[in-house]
Amino acid sequence: MSVPEKEKRIDVLSKNSELTGWKGLGETFIRRFRTLAYLAVMVGMVGAYIFSIGLSLFPGMMIYKAISSAVANSHFVVAALAQAVTLGAAYLAYGLSIIFVVPFFNFLNPFKLRPYRAPWFSNQSLAWSTHNALHYLVRYTFLEFITPSPLNVLYLRLMGMKIGKGSIVNTANISDPCLITVGDYVTIGGSVTIFAHYAQKGFVVCAPVLIKNGSTVGLKASIMGDVVVGEGAYVAPHAVVMPKTHIGAGEVFPKSWIGQAN
Repeated sequence: MSVPEKEKRIDVLSKNSELTGWKGLGETFIRRFRTLAYLAVMVGMVGAYIFSIGLSLFPGMMIYKAISSAVANSHFVVAALAQAVTLGAAYLAYGLSIIFVVPFFNFLNPFKLRPYRAPWFSNQSLAWSTHNALHYLVRYTFLEFITPSPLNVLYLRLMGMKIGKGSIVNTANISDPCLITVGDYVTIGGSVTIFAHYAQKGFVVCAPVLIKNGSTVGLKASIMGDVVVGEGAYVAPHAVVMPKTHIGAGEVFPKSWIGQAN
């Protein structure tokens, strides 16, 4: 599935939206008052961050306060060791909490990310930026430590990523999870980068990524938006799969790797 091109030419520098009704008024406001509009969105995102982090820290904080009270009259070395270990446990509690808290706030997010092609300053771009802003809170504070495991697959599914049975996702370098589909028994190697977007001539394009059953994506490969990896295909390590690339069933990409993918 790809994002259809609009026949009507859009002026990416225009301060007026092509949309009608309330959506058009909102997008016109975004284009005319760009800094103010994005500051307003950032205020909302800061609030979501504060509550996401705070709620996720709450279980660990309870553990820390309970242990600190229990060792308050102990030798300072014993108390320091107990509190240090408790801080480690509190971080783990934070991580196990945030993989559920952030998907909850993503569900409440009024901007829903769907495939689109639009200027940087648009309603759709707000959906793209807010979805990823929430996801990155987990990606950069905890996701690396549970990759690969059933927990990272569970979190990505909660964020809207479709992952089939028996698949291994050995990377945290994922953006736009709700636009990515991974089939059954797929192997995604370490440090692979998958993102369902790209920029082009003043536009942001978000288009689905489909990795079909039984395929393999090698170490540190990069897959961009509007890509299909066919069933049983092999993407070589460090390969870059550009937008609109469709790799056929059983194919090796790039073809220079044929004979090496065993």
